[in-house]
Amino acid sequence: MSLLAQNIIQVIDTAFLGRVGEVELGASALAGIFYIGVFTLGFGYSMGSQILIGRRNGEENYHQISDIVVQGLLVLVPAAILLIPIMGYVSNAWLPYLFESKEVSAAVNEYLDWRFYGLVFAFTNTMFRAFYIGIAGTKILTYNAIVMALTNVLFDYLLIFGHFGFPEMGIAGAALASVISELASTLFFIIFALRKVDLVKYGFKKISIHLSVVKQVLNISVFMMAQYLLSVFVWMLFFVFIEKLGERPLAISNIVRSFYTILILPAQALSSSTSTMVSNTIGAGRHSEVFNLLGRITKISLMISAVIILLVFLFPRALIQIYTSDPVLIAQTIPPMYVLLALLPIFSVGSVFFNAVSGTGNTKTALIFELFTLTFYLSYMWWIIIYLQSSVALCCTSEHIYWFFLMSFSFLYLKYGNWQNKKI
Repeated sequence: MSLLAQNIIQVIDTAFLGRVGEVELGASALAGIFYIGVFTLGFGYSMGSQILIGRRNGEENYHQISDIVVQGLLVLVPAAILLIPIMGYVSNAWLPYLFESKEVSAAVNEYLDWRFYGLVFAFTNTMFRAFYIGIAGTKILTYNAIVMALTNVLFDYLLIFGHFGFPEMGIAGAALASVISELASTLFFIIFALRKVDLVKYGFKKISIHLSVVKQVLNISVFMMAQYLLSVFVWMLFFVFIEKLGERPLAISNIVRSFYTILILPAQALSSSTSTMVSNTIGAGRHSEVFNLLGRITKISLMISAVIILLVFLFPRALIQIYTSDPVLIAQTIPPMYVLLALLPIFSVGSVFFNAVSGTGNTKTALIFELFTLTFYLSYMWWIIIYLQSSVALCCTSEHIYWFFLMSFSFLYLKYGNWQNKKI
């Protein structure tokens, strides 16, 4: 859900920046993915915490949950503060060498100069989401997402275009609006926890430092941190490769990516909860019910995806107009969008199975699957984009390769692997 929240912010920024210019539209994709790459360090740690919280919740060891949450905050907040200057230097000194266009490079740095300040709030929010998902209190996450999205929309409108006396900041305004929305999310989580959460039940009345808990979480999360970081890094390479084809293909790719993010939201929300539900089920000693659980989640995900595919297939132009009014850009965006529609069924199944692997606690196995998959993905991506210089529509088929292999590896492991006796 934390990665989902970051994607929502990126979608909103893209919708607004599409009205600013193609350079800003393309640059926001590159900058956004680089930021998410850094964010995955905290996200990966929180996912390990989430799996552990889910296991303790299933075991009914509620009093141990506070230790996991508190140690997570003590690790992630200082890490975020340290990363802000480091990543600021990296983005200004090294990133420009990746891009052909100086305009795109300048816009990327302008965005990131503001965006990195949100890491403190973003890392904090990952632990709150891990806590609520781990105890199956997911309704609050919906309310929080609404608050965050509305805040981002408001400040994007004010800061990108300079309305109501606010400065006209362009792409930098989108970055600052995202930081403010993450701050609003943090404040919402804190207020809700103080007013609604049973702090005594979950052990928050006795807060102390336990390095053994940090070690326990890291035993699970270190592989997830590496997995997510590698995945996002290779995903960023997709846009770096596309940028070498020109600013127009980059703009098209960002619109398509934004649509892709929206279209997979329901499936991603279901799959992101799968690891915790699997961990809860195993913690309660009901190992035999795991496959039935995955079957139910997959069916729901596929049904929702079928409805989405039909709606987008019938009204593509109306949806693309959210991002741009340029008729040529709209026409060029439709073919790759149709290609990604074909991906939705594969994603709906693959993401559930892959998250289930992590839910068993075998995160090292999930990392191995990711490495094998990314090898095929990167090779195909280089061949079709750099070597063949194909259309954006054909370039988007690389996502099909990625999710097909990940789905296959995960299914075979869950079907035939030895995961039932994993202790965490």
